[in-house]
Order: sequence, then structure tokens, then C-alpha cells
Amino acid sequence: MNLDGAHHPVAIIGAGQAGLSMSHCLTRRGVGHVVLERGRVGEEWRSRRWDSFCLVTPNWQCRLPGFPYQGEDQDGFMLREEIVNYLEAYAASFAPPVLEGVTARRLTSGERFEIVTDRGTMTADQVVVATGPYQTPRVPRLAERIAVPQVHSGEYRNPGALPPGAVLVVGSGQSGCQIAEDLHLAGREVHLAVGGAPRVARRYRGRDVVAWLDLMGHYDRPISEFDDPDAVRARANHYVTGRDGGRDIDLRAFARDGMRLYGRLEEVTGTILRFADDLRRNLDHADAVSEGIKDSIDTYIDLHGIDAPTESRYIPVWEPPDEPGELDATSLGAIVWATGFRRDYGWIRVPVFDGTGYPAHERGVTRCPGLYFLGLPWQHTWGSGRFVGVGRDAEHLARHIASAAPPAKATPAYFVHPELLGT
Repeated sequence: MNLDGAHHPVAIIGAGQAGLSMSHCLTRRGVGHVVLERGRVGEEWRSRRWDSFCLVTPNWQCRLPGFPYQGEDQDGFMLREEIVNYLEAYAASFAPPVLEGVTARRLTSGERFEIVTDRGTMTADQVVVATGPYQTPRVPRLAERIAVPQVHSGEYRNPGALPPGAVLVVGSGQSGCQIAEDLHLAGREVHLAVGGAPRVARRYRGRDVVAWLDLMGHYDRPISEFDDPDAVRARANHYVTGRDGGRDIDLRAFARDGMRLYGRLEEVTGTILRFADDLRRNLDHADAVSEGIKDSIDTYIDLHGIDAPTESRYIPVWEPPDEPGELDATSLGAIVWATGFRRDYGWIRVPVFDGTGYPAHERGVTRCPGLYFLGLPWQHTWGSGRFVGVGRDAEHLARHIASAAPPAKATPAYFVHPELLGT
């Protein structure tokens, strides 16, 4: 397939939940478009999630436009393969015009937007960037001084894929904690460098905490109501798991059961890894956030007279030592860097970014007419980057796009799989 000379009213870049939601909303409005995807539909879920990965929000929160979760396990948590199947079924339900195996390499603007791909150069009147927030793995430079096999969390697959021996997981956000648990349950010796990410209980007073937060409107609160939107967008997600039906992730309990916990990884001297003296503070902070959420749930229950069972509060089961820790890297078989991702919009040659490289936008609408972003965390609400809220943002953008789009000719929807693309 050669895209040279091709033109579409709208080009959507990315065919994950955001790109598919955008396509659904445009299809419903009769707006001609194409969806470019570097891999396959839902590629990020296929290639950057480990084998035991599952959602941390219940299945009932999967509310993609026109395709809410219809399975029998509404309160369960879809596994990686089930998430991919859900997205594939969503695509099959309305046959979006997806070109799989097409990588966008450069986007420029002029009279029209020009998109240079590995399959040729095409143009579009409007463009939606739906590539998600997880682009380039972030690994600290000090990793270069550690002579141990290393992988980023986006490359981690399962305990057996790592070399034998103890494993150090650096980072205690959602991925770090869940990978540490995965290794711990497999019987591996695990060391975890704990950062400042907060945690949340899985259930409280008879419901999943997500259900309480949803009922309380937390997923609908717009970011414009916060005093410092940039700080809100930078917040780490609360760690919890949907594994085995869902449960808390209690790092203190892991430590009690043999996992070694440290503060933040601070420096490397020879083979010695030194950690900051902040483990106690980080654990206390995570617990305080979790208990604070419970406080807000208690207040909501009392205010609305809801009949909910009472529940005892969390009691720490382990206390860390007062001195900072050290670890000899020669005792490790591998390191997993659960240190997140950084944005990579270098391929977008349009001046819509702020001083930090973040796309300046108002609910996805940039200052460049016709260029939009979709699927960003906190794009409009807490739910924006999730299955629960991305559809509302897509519909918002669809109204903007449709008002500017010329009448579209009817064109057949199609899928093109990588093996069919040719050269």
C-alpha cells in the first residue's frame, strides 16, 4: 500500500480506545476519516503490558461510545487478552476505516495537514492525535552504571522471562507494585524501591472504592476546577490491583512476608546501590491517602443517609527501619525500571506545545485550527484517559470536527492488516 497523494477529511492517529472512540463518533456523524495505527488495534495493550496484567478499574467502567461492557463479570477486571478482545469486538461492531501497520513519522500544517508515514505521505483537513500518554520509556541515567540485566516495565512479561536470582523493581506506581507482586507470588526474591505514589483500598464499606468515587462524581470533575491543573496532571495514580478478583496492594504486608523495601534509588557507587531515607515517609503518605479517601466515603455515606456496613480501618502490619538501605548490585539477577514514560511528540512539527512539551489545549482542542488531542490523562476529567471517560471527550471533539468538516462522500470502511500491506 502506498499512501502518497491520499487525502482524507480527518486523520486519526492511533487505534486504541481513544482512536476507536473518535472513529465511532465521527462515523455516527457521517464525517469521512481514516485511522492510522502503527501496529494492530489496541497495540499498546498487546505490546506494553505483562502477561498477568489486568485492569484496576471494574469492567462496568468500560463505557466506550456505543459499546459498553456487556460481559457477565461486571465487577471483575479484564485481563490483558480480554482487553484486546474487547477493543477488537468494538472495532468489529462498526468497522472503522483503520489502516494497521502504518506509522506516522511527521505531522506538519499548512493549507492542509501533511502526514508523512512509512507508507507514503498523505494529507488531511483535520487531525486527531490519539497516541496515548505512554510513548518513550523513562529510565534514569544512573542505570548505565549498573552491570545487571535490566528491562523497563513496558518490556516486562513474566517472572520466568527474567534471569534467575533476586530482582530489584524501581518505582512503586501501579506498574511497579503490580510487577513486584507478580514476582513475589512467583517465589522470586524481590527488592522494591518505593517512591511517593499513593495507594487506595480495593473495597470499603460494601463496595469497590471505584464505585464510591464514581457515585461521588470524582471521575466527572473537570480539571478547570483545580487551582493548579499542571500539578493535577502530574499526580501518580493510586496503586491497587484487580488481580484474582481485586485486592489491596499493601507493601507493608509484602515486607512482612519477605519482600525487601527501600526508599527512592538515589545513587550508585561502584556496585553499591544507595537509597534515600524516605521509605517510612512514603509508606505513611500512601496509607494517609488511602485513609483520607475512606474519610470522604464516610462523609458521603453520612450526608446521604446511605445504608452501608461499617468497616474497621487499616492497621499497619510492618514498620520500616530508620536507616536508609543499601544493596549490592552483584546480588541481583535483574532490575525492572517501573519509572514511567515520557512524552514524545517530536514528530509533530506544529507549534501547539507549552514549555514542558505538553500539548496546550482546551479539552483536546489546540490553538492550531483542526488539530486535536484525545486520550490524555486529565484531558478534561480524571476519567479522560480511561475507558470510562474517553468517549465523552471524543464526542466533544466530534462536534468541533463536524462543524468544520465538508460533507463527506460515502466510502466503505475497511481494515488493512500488516501482512496485507505489501511494500
